[in-house]
Amino acid sequence: MNLQRIFDLLRGEMGTGIVATSLARLVLAAILGGIIGLERELKHRPAGLRTNMFICFGAAMFTILSDVLAVEHLGDHTRISAQIIPGIGFIGAGSILHTRGLTTGLTTASTLFVVASVGMATGGGLYLTAIFATGLILIALFSLGHLELTFNLKTLLTSYEVTGASVEEVTQEVNRILEHRHRMMQNVVSGSTSQHVRVQFDVSGCNREQEEFLRDLKASSMLGNVASLGPVELE
Repeated sequence: MNLQRIFDLLRGEMGTGIVATSLARLVLAAILGGIIGLERELKHRPAGLRTNMFICFGAAMFTILSDVLAVEHLGDHTRISAQIIPGIGFIGAGSILHTRGLTTGLTTASTLFVVASVGMATGGGLYLTAIFATGLILIALFSLGHLELTFNLKTLLTSYEVTGASVEEVTQEVNRILEHRHRMMQNVVSGSTSQHVRVQFDVSGCNREQEEFLRDLKASSMLGNVASLGPVELE
């Protein structure tokens, strides 16, 4: 008897048409959030595929619930959905880090914020708006980053590895090269082998400055092997 009652309730709910519309909106929200999250995942960001998908899906879900529950219980249509913004702000604040005068995670936090807006638009039935916003977000994430590097607008924290006779000798030579650029070695670690010592460190600067620094390192007669390990991108 209980199973039959549950089956009748589910069949009645499916017959209203609201469920089919809600499911379509949730699927679209998951797809759009997943597409943005995939770009974040490819760049190895902490908030990647699943995080962005869940936020977009959740924002759409809360928007749908806000409307449906308000109709059923004669409440405010915007009460639940209005709480999405401060909730996402709280999550975004947790992704921002400030260490040694450098702030990271701003792009991740802002991406989470706009992904939530895409979810709200989808949950509200604004499909074209949500799709357009997703495309615009992807263009910004893919293209603007390259433009920042091309025109030396973005500060990069790049890792290097050099070898030499001793840690002191390597450190002094690298600091000599960095002196006229008013830069400092950061996050320095070292290790010894039977032939030489290896020193890894980070240096901040724009793309042009990093290329010039790498060239000067390779030109130094006091350093052995010199390699750039790639940027630890600041967002």
